[in-house]
Amino acid sequence: MITFHLVYIGDSYPYVKQVIYTFHMPGFLIISGYLMNITKSCKDFIRTILGYAIPYILMECAYIVMAAELPIREHIDVLTLGVFIDRLFLHPIGPYWYLQTLIICGGSYILVFNFVPMKTNSRIILLGIIFHVISNMLGVMSFACSLYFLAGVVLRQSSISFTNVFQQSAIAILAFILLAMHPQNLQMEESGGVLMVYLVIVGFLFIYSHVGQKTCSIFMFLGRNTMPLFLFSPIFTFLCKPLVSVLQFDSTGLLFLLVSLLICIAGSLLVEWTMIRIGLSQYFYYKR
Repeated sequence: MITFHLVYIGDSYPYVKQVIYTFHMPGFLIISGYLMNITKSCKDFIRTILGYAIPYILMECAYIVMAAELPIREHIDVLTLGVFIDRLFLHPIGPYWYLQTLIICGGSYILVFNFVPMKTNSRIILLGIIFHVISNMLGVMSFACSLYFLAGVVLRQSSISFTNVFQQSAIAILAFILLAMHPQNLQMEESGGVLMVYLVIVGFLFIYSHVGQKTCSIFMFLGRNTMPLFLFSPIFTFLCKPLVSVLQFDSTGLLFLLVSLLICIAGSLLVEWTMIRIGLSQYFYYKR
């Protein structure tokens, strides 16, 4: 995610970016749907939604203003109140659209499964209808993204273990590479894209089972801090832009990528640490 929020890397490796974008958010949404806890009290339900809504509103508002003032790719030529409201509530720009999708999908999931007296399969179908209406009739969020979240919900409600469906496999890595060689597969809503999402999850599970404990602990630490990395890394990707000219002697851009990743990850974690120290993180987002 951070790698291809670096515009220079995305422009330098557009095909690799397209491959990554085929699976990285769909995989995230499947896991989000699977892990979403719907057995909550009303108070905890509200805290969960606010835990997504508060950082989304604050960070998206900041991004909209930045898009109007700075020459970024998603530049807004004329920022009016109507444009601001549209971007904030209906059609977000920048990386924070995921939180809007999570608020809508997660909120709908919790409401349907706690307050609609139907059998489980009927609730799942109703949830799909709601996602369709919100996506295709109201024009808010991507229907394909909502279906990946729904896939995680289906898996969770089936009571089947995640790793029974996504069983680790080394051959999945080869199959993924073969599919990724064909551009027609690089759409998450197409059958080839769906298969790539499945293959990359089982492939990563295979890799996870064969790496050392220290390596696992590093990535698990980053995983536990996904929210601050997601929220604050765009600040540092923007600040890293001047490094392009400084490190231009490396034509591959890999040195720029390495330095920028270190800055973005360390900077995001430092912001998180500072917020915890001053007691602000509990108001900014709710850590589940």
